[in-house]
Parts: sequence; C-alpha cells; structure tokens
Amino acid sequence: MLTFALQSGSHGNCIYVETEHARLLFDAGISGKMAQHRLSQYDRDVRDIDAVIISHDHRDHVSGAGIFHRKFHLPVYITPNAWSACRSVCGPVEKLHHFIPGQKLHFGATIVRTIPTPHDSVDSVAFVIEHDRKKLGIFTDLGHRFDGIEKWIRKLDGLYLESNYDPDMLRRGDYPPWLKRRIAGPGGHLSNQQAAQLVLDCSPQLQFLALAHLSQNNNHPCLALAQARKILPPHLHIAPLLRTRASELFTVE
Repeated sequence: MLTFALQSGSHGNCIYVETEHARLLFDAGISGKMAQHRLSQYDRDVRDIDAVIISHDHRDHVSGAGIFHRKFHLPVYITPNAWSACRSVCGPVEKLHHFIPGQKLHFGATIVRTIPTPHDSVDSVAFVIEHDRKKLGIFTDLGHRFDGIEKWIRKLDGLYLESNYDPDMLRRGDYPPWLKRRIAGPGGHLSNQQAAQLVLDCSPQLQFLALAHLSQNNNHPCLALAQARKILPPHLHIAPLLRTRASELFTVE
C-alpha cells in the first residue's frame, strides 16, 4: 500500500491511498488544479482515481468534491446527511454513492471501513483501509478520544492522526473564547499531547505516524513533532504534515 497527503490542515485536506486494486482519495478540500499538480509529483494522474471518499461536510474536506467529479469524472462517496449539508458547496454530482457511518466499502480486494467520530459536523467518520492483511488509518477531526478508538489504532500498520493544536499557543492566541472552547472541546480536535498519548497507550506496530491537520495559528510542525518524539518510541517514523506541499510517500508493507 502506498499513500501520501496532497494537503493537510484547516485550508484543505486530501489524502491519496493506492493498493493493488484501487486508487482512492480521502476528502477533497483542495482545488482540482492543485490535486493534479501534487499527484503528478509522484507520477500519478487524477483521472486514474477510482473514488473520492468524504469524511464529513466541513468545507476544508469537501470544497473540491464537485470539481473532482465534473472535471475528472470521479465518483464521490459520502453519507446522505453529509451530502445534504454540503451539496450547495459542491454543486451537482451525478456519480454519487451514499454510505452510512460504520459501513464497509469495497474496491476489489481493498476494504474501507468507516468509523463514526464525535467531531462537531454531520456524520463525521474516520477510515481504516485494509488490503493484503495490512491496515492504514486516517483519523482526523476526531472531536475527542472516543470509546473504542483504541481497538482500531492497535491494529494499524500506518496512521494519519490529527495533532491539531498546541494548548499554550491556543490559550495565548487571538481566537475568540467561543472558538477556543470549540477547538479544545469534545467536538473539536486533538492537541499534540493528546495525539501522542493516544498512540503511546495503544502501542500499535506502526510503520509510520503522520501528524495531520495541524492548525496554522495554534501549532507548528516542530512543536507537534517534539511532543510526539518526547514520549513515543525512537524507532517510529514520525512526519508532521505541512499545509503548503504534499507529504513524503509512505509505504505500508
């Protein structure tokens, strides 16, 4: 399994996953032009994508879904409730496939499990992609460390996990109090410390950990990496994702 993030952060999210039988995009929060450009950096073509799978209705995850469909003819997978919430943003989509949170999606021998999360959006889900006995997790926009998340992370070989904010930066920053409460609250995001502790407690046999969805205003890649390095095993490959360029290419073997 091969994977990389085209972009990750509050201005747009999109992750590419490739197996022997499928080429998938998870979320579509970037422009079609940007998707083409960043896929081409790894000699991939957006027109070869089999499906775009949406995690929830927030604009930074769904704003490009309609363009991906109309320009590149990609089918879009989304829950009915999430589609109702974001269809005005996306525009018309003819190749629309609905799933419900908790449902398994099949792409040949590749399975995508959709896992409900308590993020403050409509039908928010995380993903576990399974192929050839290997498992990759995409756990962003979690809300909080919800019941049952540990059983999923323990099984993973690779993981994208949100590490959204540094508590001190959030506290000292100029966001209004209601927004600070929302970010740090049960429907918001995981902090650097919470993300690292979750991985430590689960003790998964990860080949890599990608720190995702870093806040532009309340975090920094160096802070997220330092917090993870402080408590996680030194042999674990940890990579904070950047908002301005594609990530490295990760492999799950």
